[in-house]
Amino acid sequence: MNDNMIVIGKIIAPQGVRGEVRVMPLTDFPERFRELKSAQLDDGTNLPIESVRYHQQFVLLKFRDMNDRNAIEHLRGKLIQIEHKDLVPLPTGHYYIFDIVGLEVFTEEDEYLGKVTDVLETGSNDVYIVEQKDKKPLLIPALKTVVLKINIPDGKMIVKLQEVWESDAD
Repeated sequence: MNDNMIVIGKIIAPQGVRGEVRVMPLTDFPERFRELKSAQLDDGTNLPIESVRYHQQFVLLKFRDMNDRNAIEHLRGKLIQIEHKDLVPLPTGHYYIFDIVGLEVFTEEDEYLGKVTDVLETGSNDVYIVEQKDKKPLLIPALKTVVLKINIPDGKMIVKLQEVWESDAD
């Protein structure tokens, strides 16, 4: 898969007998499917979209010139992706999870802590999981009082450690 491509949905199964597919949206912005003129699949296929509608938690897509269930059965399990440049812009101070994962984490004293390997979405605030060499993973709450700076282009996050964390790290 191209690093410049971001997955926004997965084709789950055919829907009905008229050539529609049921797509599980893998985006916080499922309305974006209405704006797509075509679907770029993970195998490089580009299919023109004839119609988009929504049903329960799914997006139903109809591709041009695919008019029955047999024409679309082979699409089951394919991922729909967009280019990074086509992402919905986020407000200042908000980031996509895939931009956070991989950042190198440093204290405000420039001490290297490790790399963000995952983001837990807890409901109140996200928690960044930072893998440390020869230590337990560090859990960093995504709070402005803790995460002082995120620099996506430089791949760096600066955090202010709490005293409790510092004593646990030993």
